[in-house]
Amino acid sequence: MNENFLDITRRTLGTDIFKIEDIQTLWSGYGKIMRYGLKDGDRGSVVIKHVNLPDQGSHPRGWNTDRSHQRKIRSYQVETAWYRDWAKLCDESCFVPHCLLLESSEDEFLMVFEDLDASGFHVRKSSASIREMRVCLKWLANLHAIFMGREPTGLWPVDTYWHLDTRPDELDVMAHVELKQAATRIDQILRKSPYQTFVHGDAKLANFCFSPDGQQVAAVDFQYVGGGCGMKDVAYFISSCLYEDDCERYEDELLDWYFARLKEALVKRKSTIDPADIEENWRSLFPVAWADFIVS
Repeated sequence: MNENFLDITRRTLGTDIFKIEDIQTLWSGYGKIMRYGLKDGDRGSVVIKHVNLPDQGSHPRGWNTDRSHQRKIRSYQVETAWYRDWAKLCDESCFVPHCLLLESSEDEFLMVFEDLDASGFHVRKSSASIREMRVCLKWLANLHAIFMGREPTGLWPVDTYWHLDTRPDELDVMAHVELKQAATRIDQILRKSPYQTFVHGDAKLANFCFSPDGQQVAAVDFQYVGGGCGMKDVAYFISSCLYEDDCERYEDELLDWYFARLKEALVKRKSTIDPADIEENWRSLFPVAWADFIVS
């Protein structure tokens, strides 16, 4: 991290800081997420996401194009906008880390967050029980309720990292002709839902941080948050937890749980939208959202 960003971080936090560990390297080597300790103050540590853009990206699937590079840049601009303008609307029902500092230059982004490990969300899971999946689906239901009908200013107009408009290279080389032809139609159907909200966009199990008792979660990685149908988050999340046969086996149970929590969240926030209307529309779109992800 460059010295200027370090100085800004020290001044913002009001104390000197020291590196504890690297948490992970960002996709395609675009920087790091690190844990830093604080010598003084009301918190012992923070998490710093430092994005240092190379001249040209190197995608692990072979997409080494300017379009890919520009998409990554846009994703960090979106994440900055999310934490600057929107994350403050989230509450305990869809917990996100508090952002302490946002800075950027021509080729770097700096984001300083509360340390979720220190805030009681230190458990990461590579697999989840149905009970644990329900906790994450409740988080998604509350996110979708909070942002129902809002205009995603500063975010992706259409959400998810696999969104068709952001993946023309992949679409061009798709071998399955019928799926390739269906991709645009699938995308259009999801866009035409009258119930649009903000969708996390990368709602896989790895992006949820659990409390020790498994009853609460926080979510991270908002590079692909934007407008869309909530079923895209739900379909992707379920697919990240279960094998294909189990996805089908538990589909009704998990959707019932999600829509019950969505109704509660909408009622709590005194929404004028009839939850039954949303459920009728979105349930019919669940297989469409599933196909959207699969063909992408």
